Amino acid sequence: MARRLAYTTALTTLFSYGLLFAFGQLRDLFRHLLGCFRPNKDDDVKQGYAPICVGLEDFFVRRLYLRVQDCFGRPIASAPDSWFDVVERTSDDNNKTLQRTSKTTRCLNLTSYNYLGFAAADEYCVPRVVDSLKKYSASTCSARVDGGTTKLHTELEELVARFVGKPAAVVFGMGYVTNSATIPCLIGKGGLIISDSLNHNSIVNGARGSDATVRVFRHNCPAHLEKVLREQVAGGQPRTHRAWKKIVVVVEGIYSMEGELCKLPEIIAVCKKYKAYTYLDEAHSIGAVGRSGRGVCELLGVDPADVDVMMGTFTKSFGSCGGYIAASEEIVQHLKHTCPGHLYATSMSPPAVQQVISAIRVVLGEDGSSRGAQKLARIRENSNFFRSELKKMGFEVLGDNDSPVMPIMLYNPAKIPAFSRECFRQKLQVAVITVAFPVTPLLLARARFCISASHTREDLTKALDVISRVGDLVGIKYFPAQRPKIAEAGHGN
Repeated sequence: MARRLAYTTALTTLFSYGLLFAFGQLRDLFRHLLGCFRPNKDDDVKQGYAPICVGLEDFFVRRLYLRVQDCFGRPIASAPDSWFDVVERTSDDNNKTLQRTSKTTRCLNLTSYNYLGFAAADEYCVPRVVDSLKKYSASTCSARVDGGTTKLHTELEELVARFVGKPAAVVFGMGYVTNSATIPCLIGKGGLIISDSLNHNSIVNGARGSDATVRVFRHNCPAHLEKVLREQVAGGQPRTHRAWKKIVVVVEGIYSMEGELCKLPEIIAVCKKYKAYTYLDEAHSIGAVGRSGRGVCELLGVDPADVDVMMGTFTKSFGSCGGYIAASEEIVQHLKHTCPGHLYATSMSPPAVQQVISAIRVVLGEDGSSRGAQKLARIRENSNFFRSELKKMGFEVLGDNDSPVMPIMLYNPAKIPAFSRECFRQKLQVAVITVAFPVTPLLLARARFCISASHTREDLTKALDVISRVGDLVGIKYFPAQRPKIAEAGHGN
């Protein structure tokens, strides 16, 4: 039954995209013919210049994305807490352009990475952030190596290293840059990067910019990783067949579009066998999983010493911005001397640094309360409850228990805007994220929920009720719903 359903879904999804593509091509053809009769009407292209976006280069944006762009990039007008205010928008040209209105809608927030609830006002963090703003201003107006290193930056680096269990750390002003600017500094020509097939775009671009050879292994599959490693070690570098100068295996702690935990113990065992370095991206796992919030190493029982480079961001669990690399003293000093994200980019805003310091101290219990432990317990309970209920309703839910990221599959392109708009139209409005190409493969569109410790059980129950109704309406419950168990006490007496 499930196998036949999967084939049916795949065929209807392919047919839908084929139909959209065919009609889009027809519209482009008529647009071209019309342009031949009206040569003076040029779509914002300078005379004599080649158009920057032409043909298939922006076909997807013009013929697919613009029709549903009201489902993406919704402006908000409040802190991204469990509930937030979404700015309403209108369009007078069939979604080609959107205009913001003065109206806002109060929505239940299932979109933000506010895993521990630090994005809203916090009794411990906010006063310290305000004090840092008064003392240091909103920006250092300088790179770290010039005048951009404050006492707070040094304190944060020491705290992060202690928190994740590494000798040293260096912080950056942007999480994306932490990967894309760091990887080229760790490996170059003559080196080999072996990357999980579903790694984040920041890792992909960092690997491409490194001048190293890049190979991909099947997502979260240690057996295939070993096969790739064995072949590459045996074959050596292309053409010369010399031994690789170094090999780095790059994985994520929680995969942001899958909600899956990395099979870290098995991957580390393979890396040790072939003397490959391990680079772990914990953007979505640090602070969110593990008994004390120390990420997948703590959750899966891995010694941080077995991971050579640990990367993470402050934008998720800690309610701030920026990222970090934690590693040995030698690696951190090398990055401080060579990484353009450290040498040339403006350093983290001091209030943002103070926010991270304060949030980590709450997680560690150094604020003198047990709120950190309560937040960690709540996000684990909330995540597992929400995932379990979605599965019972018949949704196809990706990911593992304990992960606060949980995608449900939509597949069909018509269901992408339908699901988002219907959730937004309900009496209790729920803000959700729908994710499609190019972020995911063309046929694997999904909606992704991010659960927070700030959500109450009542919030989640209300959200599940809305999602269930919309799921029935849109037709995305691909599995039979589980019937509630009826107590049978006394039937056998």
